[in-house]
Amino acid sequence: MDNSLVVKLRAMTGAGIVDCKKVLEETGGDLDKALDLLRKRGELKAAKKGERVTRAGLVHAYVHANEQLGALVEVLCETDFVGRNPEFRQLVHDLAMQVAAANPLYLSPEDIPAEVLEKEKEFYLADVAGKPAAIAAKIMEGKLQKYYGEVCLLRQQFIKDEDITIEELIKQKIAVIGENIVVKRFVRFALGA
Repeated sequence: MDNSLVVKLRAMTGAGIVDCKKVLEETGGDLDKALDLLRKRGELKAAKKGERVTRAGLVHAYVHANEQLGALVEVLCETDFVGRNPEFRQLVHDLAMQVAAANPLYLSPEDIPAEVLEKEKEFYLADVAGKPAAIAAKIMEGKLQKYYGEVCLLRQQFIKDEDITIEELIKQKIAVIGENIVVKRFVRFALGA
């Protein structure tokens, strides 16, 4: 096995050297296939860890360079050891930047109050009026998913990599760090708002 491929895959994913070597061997040295395989395994690991109790973590503040915009986030992990881990700290900082930049209103779709969601659906009804029920349902679902992507932190595209959502970013970090990670709460401050 070419060690440079192992090093390259590790740099791309942050996965352990042994894991990188294993997936490269399984995929015959195909970097793209190895990357996909690592992601799939990481998501499975993240799903298994999702039920673990989180009692440690960080509260982190981000203030934009103009000092007129900032955010405060609370992100939990399982142990204080991980809470001091540079990769975890970077994730928490990135989440605070995301909150400041993208201004989410809720953590996830489940946190949106029913009356707010109903009002949002009423706006979309005009767009689907007169369309067949199956098509109208698909349009409504698409519009709701887009709305969630705008107002829910976990559904937003990551500002540093728009190919993934915040939820996917957290799952990737769970797979690399090896502990459950939960965004507990956040608040955004803007001068004069």
